[in-house]
Amino acid sequence: MRGKLPSSVGRPGAGDAGFIAGELCLDFANTADWHASRNPRETLIRYPDLVAWSRRAGMLTDIEARRLLRIANQRPADGERVRTRAIALREALYRIFHSLARHERPRPGDVRILNDALAEAQRRLCVIPAGNNFTWSWRSGEAELDRMLWPIACSAAGLLTSADAIRVGQCADDRGCGWLFLDTSKNRSRRWCAMGDCGNRAKAHRHFLRCRDRRSRARDGSR
Repeated sequence: MRGKLPSSVGRPGAGDAGFIAGELCLDFANTADWHASRNPRETLIRYPDLVAWSRRAGMLTDIEARRLLRIANQRPADGERVRTRAIALREALYRIFHSLARHERPRPGDVRILNDALAEAQRRLCVIPAGNNFTWSWRSGEAELDRMLWPIACSAAGLLTSADAIRVGQCADDRGCGWLFLDTSKNRSRRWCAMGDCGNRAKAHRHFLRCRDRRSRARDGSR
């Protein structure tokens, strides 16, 4: 499919905490903290959390977000079903890109979950006039509570089928951060989700180990 798919109405700023991955689908995969640990921490606890994240990600305007929250308040069971689907898609994407970062083959079931979400998204795709040209947009009704999942699925498909797929990396933190990112460094040397977070913690830990080793050697030498 040629042309840029409608992934969002605008991307979050570089300083927006939680948006460090460089791709919408990877940022979504990172919506569980300590994702590679034995006890990941869920951040999308309720449907409004999914709406709030989607607004911060630039996929919804304030008006659209308020409309979805109003509809979900009237249809709470539908909102919870969408949140459950979103979690299932997120976990499938996380496993797919985790496998990619490790040069492993993803599970067929996870690819199937992505393809199901992608099929739903593609049913809503349309082209609309944009000046003298045309652009991609979404054909959607106001009551479709899952509309934020469409650009996420398209983002994942776009990344997986692009030359940048080999640049997907994962935070090297040994405590189980597990966040994913697109490594755009020239020599693909990025190791951390963020230098100011896991990178600084690893740096401090290395400094502690060096100091401990020096003290140990000093004690041994004084005996």
